[in-house]
Amino acid sequence: MSNVELLSPAGNFEKLKIALAYGADAVYAGVSHFSLRIRSGKEFTYESFEEAINYTHAQGKHLHATVNGFPFNAQIPLLEKHIERVAAMKPDAFIVAAPGVIKLAHKIAPHIPIHLSTQANVLSYLDAEVYSDMGVKRIIAAREVSLKDLEQIKKHLPHLELEVFVHGSMCFAYSGRCLISSVQSGRVSNRGSCANDCRFPYTLYAHNEESGTLFRIEESEEGTHIMNAKDLNLSAHVKEILDSGVIDSLKIEGRTKSSYYVGITTKTYRQAIEDYYANQFDATKYTAELDTTKNRGFSDGYLVNRPFEKNDTQNLAHSISEGTHQVVAQVSEDGATCLCKDVLALHVKYDLVMPAHLSIEAMDNDIGTIFEEEGLWKISFKKLQTPNGKVFDEIHSGNVNAIVLPTTLPGFTFLRAKVKG
Repeated sequence: MSNVELLSPAGNFEKLKIALAYGADAVYAGVSHFSLRIRSGKEFTYESFEEAINYTHAQGKHLHATVNGFPFNAQIPLLEKHIERVAAMKPDAFIVAAPGVIKLAHKIAPHIPIHLSTQANVLSYLDAEVYSDMGVKRIIAAREVSLKDLEQIKKHLPHLELEVFVHGSMCFAYSGRCLISSVQSGRVSNRGSCANDCRFPYTLYAHNEESGTLFRIEESEEGTHIMNAKDLNLSAHVKEILDSGVIDSLKIEGRTKSSYYVGITTKTYRQAIEDYYANQFDATKYTAELDTTKNRGFSDGYLVNRPFEKNDTQNLAHSISEGTHQVVAQVSEDGATCLCKDVLALHVKYDLVMPAHLSIEAMDNDIGTIFEEEGLWKISFKKLQTPNGKVFDEIHSGNVNAIVLPTTLPGFTFLRAKVKG
C-alpha cells in the first residue's frame, strides 16, 4: 500500500500555503456559491484560484475544487460556465455531490476526475457502485459510515478510492442534510450558507393544548445547546484506519477555520501518518497539540463506533471553547516580521510552532532571544520594533504594524501562549 494522502482545507490562498507548508499532500478549495462554504468561496476570485492551483502544482501537491452545492434550475446555466472555467485551470479533481452535476461535469470536463462529496451519504457498496458506474473515481464517505463498511465497499469495488474525514466540525444532521438554518434564517445549508443554528443555545417549553398554558422547562446552563455536535478527532485511530488498508485519503474539515487551526491539524496528522509508517505510532502524542485549537470538545465519531454504541457526541454546555493556547502572532511569508493576533509583550516566553520538517537554531541579539526549553522552541522579545524603527512597549491585536523578529523564521510560523485558566 502506498502512503495515504493527507487532505487539508484551504479557505483562502494564505491558508492554502499554510496547509502545504505544514505537511498536506493535497488541499481542497472552492470559488463562488457553487461551493458548500460560501464564505471561503468568496475568498477566491477566479484569477486567484487559478494562481492557487498553479502554486499547489509547483509544490508537487494536488488541489481538489469543490463544486458540491445542490443547484436549482435557475443556476444551471451559471454552473455550466463555472465548471468550464474552473476545468480550464486544471484542478486535480472536482468534489461533487449531486448526480446531475456529476453528469454535467463529465460532459464539460471529462478529463477532470470526480470525487463524490460526503453530502451524497454513501453508506454501502450498492450506492458506491452506482456512483462508480457514473465515472466517480473517489468516494468521500458519509460521516456515519463505519470502517468495517468501508472495508466491504473496497472489497466489492477495489478500484474505487475512499476518503474519510478524520478531524473537524460535525453536523447535527446526516452529513449536512439539514433544514434548521433554512427554517430559522432562510440560509440554505446545502447551498453553502448554513448559519450554524445547531450551535445556538435554546430554551425548551411545554405547551398544554387544553388550557393553552405554556410552561418553561427549567434547566441549568448545561443542556441548552441541545443540538451542538462535538468536533471529530480521529488522531488516536489513525493506525487502525491505515491498518485496514482500504483508505486512500484522510481529510481535515475546516475551510472557515483559522490559519492556526489549519497549520496545527495538518502538522499533527502529518506526524501521525509518518509515525505510522515508521512503526512509531503513539496515540497519546497527538492529543495535546489538537487541544490547542478552538473546539467544541472532541468525539471519535462513528467510523470506529456505531451511533447507538455511544452517547458522547453532543456538547450541551457551550458552542465552542478557546483551546489550551492562544495565537499571539503570525510570522510573515518571508519570515522577517510577525503580525500581532492577541497581545505581544516584552520579556514573555512564547512557543514557536513551525511548518513541518523545519528547524531553527538558538540565538540572542538586541531584538530578542530564540531558545529551546523542555523540547519546545520559544521566543522572547527584548524590543518590539517595526521595520521603520518605531518602538512599542506592547502590541495588541488590531495593530497592523509588522514587528521585526530577532532572526528570519520559517514563513507562517505561529507564536502562541498558554491560556491562563
